[in-house]
Amino acid sequence: MNLDFAHFTPLASLAGGLLIGAAAALFVLGNGRIAGISGIVGGLINAVRGERAWRVAFIAGLAAAPWLWRLAAPLPAPVIEASSATLIVAGLLVGVGTRYGSGCTSGHGVCGLSRGSLRSLVATGAFMAAGFVTVFVTRHLIGG
Repeated sequence: MNLDFAHFTPLASLAGGLLIGAAAALFVLGNGRIAGISGIVGGLINAVRGERAWRVAFIAGLAAAPWLWRLAAPLPAPVIEASSATLIVAGLLVGVGTRYGSGCTSGHGVCGLSRGSLRSLVATGAFMAAGFVTVFVTRHLIGG
């Protein structure tokens, strides 16, 4: 195994992880809610009175973050090595998985694990295993 030192960014990764953890902790402390993106977005569909504003603000903050970062530093050029059809199928599978798993990576992997949730541990293990298998199949068996 070779380590790509040109793209090895442990300090930036650590800083990003700390920011995500701090944001999730502040969100649950200040709002009493889990910062699971699929739950926040899904809750917009049938939001009860008083629930829509904070959900829209949260999503707007996620969308605005790269634009704000761009004021401080250049954004990396995105490189997508998949066809549009692959991206659409992958997006649909992720959406179905979040419904069956009762949450997404941010809800289970960040917030659920930090709360010691057994259900989140199983869900995180399942989506990590699915990711490993998907990468292995597409890169080594199919040749993508």
